[in-house]
Amino acid sequence: MTIGLKNPSSYYMELINIFPPRPITNEAELIATQNRINYILDKGNITQDDKDYLKVLGTLVYDYEEKYEPMPTLKGAELLKALLEESHLQPKDLVDICESESTVLDILNGKRQLTDNQIKALAAFFQISPSYFGE
Repeated sequence: MTIGLKNPSSYYMELINIFPPRPITNEAELIATQNRINYILDKGNITQDDKDYLKVLGTLVYDYEEKYEPMPTLKGAELLKALLEESHLQPKDLVDICESESTVLDILNGKRQLTDNQIKALAAFFQISPSYFGE
């Protein structure tokens, strides 16, 4: 017997038998795995066995998405737009950094480039590396 492993409960084995975790190789398998995850989450009253099983399925989804659906890399104004949206902020919220709302709008619309000082201030404001703003 291997030390550190515990025998799975009958419920955990049932989870595995109903939907055996396998590497995801196509979109149909991804959707089926996501549906299974949602089914377990929707039933509520999540047990430790559910959490363990969901972690396995989540890892399979993550691995597939990393390989076949990479996240786009945002830079400059596109990154700034995404950060504003994610933070539920408006261009006016960056006036202290960019001097005026019209300057922020010009940057967001590609009419003006970020200055080195603005990049440093935005990086500090959003708590990310200034290199993310590089074009």
